[in-house]
Amino acid sequence: MTRRQCTGEYKVKPIKQKVRELLGYPYPARIPKDVFVEQWVGISTDEFHRAKDADVKYMRNRHPLLDMSWSRADCVRYLTSLGLADTPKSSCLGCPFHGNAQWRHIRDTSPSEWANVVEFDAAIRQGNARANATGNRLLGEAFLHRSRVPLSEAPIDHVTPAERAALQPELGDADVLEDGVEDGCSPWACRGDADTLTRDGFGLAT
Repeated sequence: MTRRQCTGEYKVKPIKQKVRELLGYPYPARIPKDVFVEQWVGISTDEFHRAKDADVKYMRNRHPLLDMSWSRADCVRYLTSLGLADTPKSSCLGCPFHGNAQWRHIRDTSPSEWANVVEFDAAIRQGNARANATGNRLLGEAFLHRSRVPLSEAPIDHVTPAERAALQPELGDADVLEDGVEDGCSPWACRGDADTLTRDGFGLAT
């Protein structure tokens, strides 16, 4: 797994920028101590360990699902009562934590998004100048799928016992291979949070 900054770059940083804009204090303006927003984050009891306080004083995180002691099953029951039973877990489109079922869903329900992730997968093959957790150039090639082949060629439809055995331990648990990593994503947390290196003006790894 290479260095990743999805949560910081695509969620936390844009949210902080927008909050500062709404408060009328764009970076690097100093925000008065008594000025803040309350941000509600949808983390259920199944993922209570991912509930975090904001790392800035002008944002205060609330976790209403935890306050109500709601699990993911409670959320699904509620959505079902509203006719929204097919609401999927949230995640980034090109997330390397997707399982085969998630990749198939993208391919089979949204050809344009599938084309997008296939193109993205090809674009990351050589990584970048600071591709890994130590900030060094990637040695080898990067892939979105656990099989380490281009997504367009990855075995997302069927993995035979022989293929699974041949790819162990790289593929890991069969349920993870099929379903992806269990935890979903939220605006303040990711299924695989990046290690903090240096930080920018928004308190994010750079």
